[in-house]
Parts: sequence; C-alpha cells; structure tokens
Amino acid sequence: MGRLVAVSNRVALPRGGKSAGGLAVGLMAAFKEQGGLWFGWSGSTTPKEPGETKITTSGRMRFATVDLNEREHEAYYNGFSNNTLWPLFHFLLTFFSYSRLEYEAYCRVNQFFARRLLALLEPDDIVWVHDYHLIPLARELRRAGVRQPIGFFLHVPFPNFDLLRALPCYDDLLEALTDYDVVGLQTERDLWSFHECLSQPQIGGEVLGEGRVRAFGRELYAGAFPIGVDADQCRALAADSPDRPQLARMRSSLGDRKLIIGVDRLD
Repeated sequence: MGRLVAVSNRVALPRGGKSAGGLAVGLMAAFKEQGGLWFGWSGSTTPKEPGETKITTSGRMRFATVDLNEREHEAYYNGFSNNTLWPLFHFLLTFFSYSRLEYEAYCRVNQFFARRLLALLEPDDIVWVHDYHLIPLARELRRAGVRQPIGFFLHVPFPNFDLLRALPCYDDLLEALTDYDVVGLQTERDLWSFHECLSQPQIGGEVLGEGRVRAFGRELYAGAFPIGVDADQCRALAADSPDRPQLARMRSSLGDRKLIIGVDRLD
C-alpha cells in the first residue's frame, strides 16, 4: 500500500498539551499504523505572496503547511467556505450568502494548494482530501497531471437538491466531486442526497449500483462511512479524570449551578 497523504484546510501540528479537534482525532487514528504526510494551511496569513512550504517531522509523520495571502484567505475561508457552503450544507438558508468573487477566490486557493501539494507527491501515494473547503482540489490535481487515487470525505451533511440549487455554482461543485475516485459521506441520508443531486435531468448522472455512480462522463464510488471516536480512549480518559485538580476546581466554582458545554458553531 502506498503512502497516505491527507489534505485538509488546517493541519494539527504536533504540540504538547494542545487538545485536538474531531478531524485531527480521526486522521491521527488513520496515520497511527503507517505514518504519512498531512498537508494544509498553516493558520498564518501574509499580505504578500505566500512563502515556501514548511515541513515538520514527528516520528513517521510529516506535516507540510503553507501560508495564505490574507485577502485570498478572507474570501476563501470566511467568505465562500463559511458564509456560503457551511450554512447551505447545514440547511440554514437564512444565514446563507453568495458572492461570485468569493467563489473565484475559493477556486484560486484550491489551485494554490494543488500546486504546492504536487511538488510533495510520490508515484504510489493515496491522496485523501477532507471537507467542504477543498471540494475542487481533485480537479486541480487532475489538471496538473496527478493520476494517483484521490478520495474525498465530507465531515458535514450533504444537502438535497432543492437546497443545493440555491447555490449558483452548484453544478460546478458537483462536477468537481466527480474528479475523485471515492466520495465518502457521513450518513446514508447524505449519500441519498448526493445520489439525488447527480441524478437530476440537468446533471444527467446515474446511480449504477454497488456504490458506483456516473456523471459528467466519469465514474466513481460513493458511500456512507460514519466517522467516530476512539471509544476505549474516551472511556480511559473519563476514568482517569475524577481526581484531577482542574476538575476539582471547576466543580468548586460551579456551586449549585448547571454547566452546559457547547462544541459546535450551532451552539
């Protein structure tokens, strides 16, 4: 099996004492067996052209990060990714907005990621792209000549066609998804929505059975692959926590009050 190359908007660089997000937990579990390369944005922006790709090594893992131009990042990330795709994919049309200029920046950043990643790829790599920020990445890699297998996993819901068509460029994003060899979704409902969108007369796709779908002259595999947590690790952490000083201080500070912990934008 070739090297696993994961690509996401942010990279969880190894830092002691820092808690990891859900995507990081899932990816590190996949990397545990064989190591690999994790590529994405560094978290830093620059008013100028971004500098060289930064490489960090930890054990069998390599982390490759790039800065982004601050204007491009604003339009790509805060604009199209989080003001357009995130509300739309969560069925929140009242929070949805669309700007053609932000979509163009979204495509340019994906082109930039593809150029920087291309220099790091090896012939037998398997590329695994994550989440709505990077839907067009496979298309840009294919245009650059990449023939390695490329998969995509969406960590948020996939909207049905009646919602998706609120996006003026919906057909362009659907076509970009067909440049992947595998598209993974969280639930069977999300998979049904993906099938429904591709099967629309104006798209002309079809569901072939056994997970295969065809659209825009290409054929790929699409399936529901729910991502979870390491239940044994969570259980061990919970069992180890009651005597920790931090927990004792928190209990003392609460008194008789209830505590609600929110972990998502919806909260």
